Amino acid sequence: MNAQSWIQFVLYFAVLLALVQPLGAFMARVFTGQNYGSQKALGWLERGIYRIGGVDAKEEMPWTRYAMAYLVFHVLGILVVYALQRTQQWLPLNPLGLGAVSADSSFNTAISFATNTNWQGYGGESTMSYFTQMIALAVQNFLSAAAGLVPIMALIRGLVRKQISTVGNFYVDMVRATLYVLLPLAFVLAMALVWQGVPQTFAPSAKATLLTPVTADVPVMDANGQPVNDPDGKPKTESKSFTEQEIAVGPVASQIAIKQLGTNGGGYYNVNSAHPLENPTPLSNFLEMLSIILIPGALCYTYGKMVGNTRQGLALLAAMLVILLPLALICTQAEYGGNPLLAKLGVDQTASALQPGGNMEGKELRLGVVNSTIWASVTTAASNGSVNSMHDSFTPIGGLVPMFLIQLGEVVFGGVGSGLYGMLMFAIIGVFIAGLLVGRTPEYLGKKIESFEVKMASIAILIPPMLVLIGTAVAVMVDPGKAGVSNPGAHGFSEILYGFTSAGNNNGSAFAGLNANTPFYNLMLGVSMFIARFWLAIPVLAIAGSLAKKKLVPAGPGTLPTDTPLFVALLVGTVLLVGALTFVPALVLGPVVEHLQMIGVGQ
Repeated sequence: MNAQSWIQFVLYFAVLLALVQPLGAFMARVFTGQNYGSQKALGWLERGIYRIGGVDAKEEMPWTRYAMAYLVFHVLGILVVYALQRTQQWLPLNPLGLGAVSADSSFNTAISFATNTNWQGYGGESTMSYFTQMIALAVQNFLSAAAGLVPIMALIRGLVRKQISTVGNFYVDMVRATLYVLLPLAFVLAMALVWQGVPQTFAPSAKATLLTPVTADVPVMDANGQPVNDPDGKPKTESKSFTEQEIAVGPVASQIAIKQLGTNGGGYYNVNSAHPLENPTPLSNFLEMLSIILIPGALCYTYGKMVGNTRQGLALLAAMLVILLPLALICTQAEYGGNPLLAKLGVDQTASALQPGGNMEGKELRLGVVNSTIWASVTTAASNGSVNSMHDSFTPIGGLVPMFLIQLGEVVFGGVGSGLYGMLMFAIIGVFIAGLLVGRTPEYLGKKIESFEVKMASIAILIPPMLVLIGTAVAVMVDPGKAGVSNPGAHGFSEILYGFTSAGNNNGSAFAGLNANTPFYNLMLGVSMFIARFWLAIPVLAIAGSLAKKKLVPAGPGTLPTDTPLFVALLVGTVLLVGALTFVPALVLGPVVEHLQMIGVGQ
């Protein structure tokens, strides 16, 4: 790494940390009903939404009712998004005349966007109409992000309340998260992106005449505009000559703003934020990259404010940074090291001499290595999944880092809300382990952690690895799973492992060499995404309800302080130990073997 890379690294995290306190304090006021300035400006709209929806804002819910509202809301969202995709050919704002999305792809995408995963097995600009992009996908970007915030708010109330059976009102939390947090931030970011050159229009695609005709192999499409696969499940192609280029535009900036702020990640274009119209300048790249973990980082401060001790939130933030920073540096260094396989070309030089800018395969020249690796690290630490480079083209160790960050459960910042409540599940396991060591009933923030909380936290922690490992095992054993692999050997295994890792942890990024837009992968990954979202959130709500009913226990000599460096170390160790014990064997079969093959041949 050179001096410029270090400057970009330090600048990024310095700006992020500078914004944690003001945004975190604001969100604490929002969810405690004390955001008087915003309520004065938008309170009329909030009250109007309650009246239209028949919601009594003062009525509180027990955790069971809160969870039921959460589930019903998501299921309805899935059905609406599915229906809009299947009928888009009859709906307005479709200047390209795009046909209905296939049933299996619609199923996968509907679950993907409702669960905040935003896995995309399709090319957005050539598959989705403007109407579908806005009304189905962008709306779900707001709603799924808000739905990630509500379980953490319920959990915080469970920690601070004493002997009460309610944890808040699901609908009030949803409205406030959307109206006061997500919409204003997304509006500001969208305006900044338009300023930087990101399109925001309903005009049809622009056309440019080529100076020289070009012949290329293009996918064969059916009557509905969907790719046609050969008997092996791979896309058919045909040779075609082009004299003009079609430049897709549309309501892009509004989609990109919330895709980043809501840790959604679903791009308007097929290549996501590597596309020059989705991410045109260094400033747009910095703003989009900053937005990925802005709200998750600020939520740590919000948590501290709401539990009455900001040190508690800062301890969680410190644990996240302790994990993220070294892994991001490893990823960056691996990519700057280049690829020793170039020695195979017979050139008597080192990889660094042959690639002075590092491994640039799959990366934008205008962004370079460090902007690609920081993005890759934070998008997989968060459940964002947007990309500005292709992770499939990273070196084996460079690609291992984003995969491992997802496998940790995306609790290192994680998704909006979901990352923090995931980290708190590890905190509960951590204080349970500490309690066993001193022979005392574990406590967290004055609440006794008993068998029910430990069981629920264990479910939340273990369900994603189960989905990842079982899904990967099935895919490598059956023909439809193997048919989607474009690279044999260790890297092909990594592509499948990454796909199920991404779906099983609601991330959405991919090793793009895997052809996942097939009935097999659309079904398998869709089911994984659905279970991953709800088998985490429901146990969290159950813990919130259980803790709210308990009385506060005064701290004693055997109480483990949870706002100290010692607890940070315990929490980091718990997260890394669970991740290592679960996934190291699978990682050895994929990126580790590939790395050994690479350096072996390179020597």
